[in-house]
Amino acid sequence: MHRRSTLRTRLVRGLGAATATVALAAGLTACGGEAEADGPGGDVVTVGALSNGAARQAELTVPAVEELRAQLPKEVRDRGELVIGVGALPAGFPPLAYVGTDQKTLTGSEPDLGRLVAAVLGLKPVVKNSTWENLFVGIDSGKVDVAFTNVTVTEERKKKYEFASYRQDDLAFEARNDDPWNFGGDYRGLAGKTVAVSRGTNQERILLEWQRKLQAEGKDVTVKYFPDVNSAYLALSGKKIDLSFGPNPAAAYHVTQTAGSAAATRSAGTFSGAGESLQGLIAATAKKDSGLARPVAQAVNHLIGTGQYAQLLAAWNLSDEAVTTSEVDPPGLPVSNS
Repeated sequence: MHRRSTLRTRLVRGLGAATATVALAAGLTACGGEAEADGPGGDVVTVGALSNGAARQAELTVPAVEELRAQLPKEVRDRGELVIGVGALPAGFPPLAYVGTDQKTLTGSEPDLGRLVAAVLGLKPVVKNSTWENLFVGIDSGKVDVAFTNVTVTEERKKKYEFASYRQDDLAFEARNDDPWNFGGDYRGLAGKTVAVSRGTNQERILLEWQRKLQAEGKDVTVKYFPDVNSAYLALSGKKIDLSFGPNPAAAYHVTQTAGSAAATRSAGTFSGAGESLQGLIAATAKKDSGLARPVAQAVNHLIGTGQYAQLLAAWNLSDEAVTTSEVDPPGLPVSNS
């Protein structure tokens, strides 16, 4: 796997940079790779726990659904545990996955969803934190049942893994709170704007393509680069740039952290990380032919039906990345773009 060429790697780079902007001292302490057992599979799951203000904590009652539990592979059902892989080492990437204020518990929207799915399936969630590379080693070796860690579905990955989609893979424009501009999906709306973007990222590739199109039409968008995302946000609050363009979760996190301050920002619109032709999707990832993707997808769909999926995303300010249905092995990024 060429990490630089994957959307997930580019996203984590953007999220890692955003982490430097608003320090979560406890949240960014590296967590060891030991498994974290989250208590018995049961009907109460705390979402947004120990988030240091990044989420609105909520207690959700999630009874097991026996019809879905019965569809699990026998070995997983008999074991009574769902081993959830999260690739958040060494530093974490809020709001998706990072170490909470107790300096040991993995919090974030990704492990929270894994715990909710485990509850629906009547299993005890056991969260294993690792590096991105070791996450896939864990899946391949059978030490991890399913990963909830911002994995983008690609056709290349389908050769080894099966997927249950649960969130859109989106980029976002971030604007000052007092700026009414919104991105309506048409690159022409960027004409005359100055936009910050990180070098070597998927969002840069998309923005530069839009710039080429505008220039061909006799217009332009000014692209600005900064040494780190903190510098870009300072330029945004100081009105030296109009917009910042980056991963939607990072933008959502920054919006939450700046709310009510003089530097408050807002999301000014999103765009698929896969480009115009395909909506990129983030999915739970299991070993191919493991038999886990389908019951996991049905568990996510159950949570969508009860409204608890929406509650989870709202708690982490990620409602704009919601899917209406979890799909098994949906269309992924083509090999030429993955």
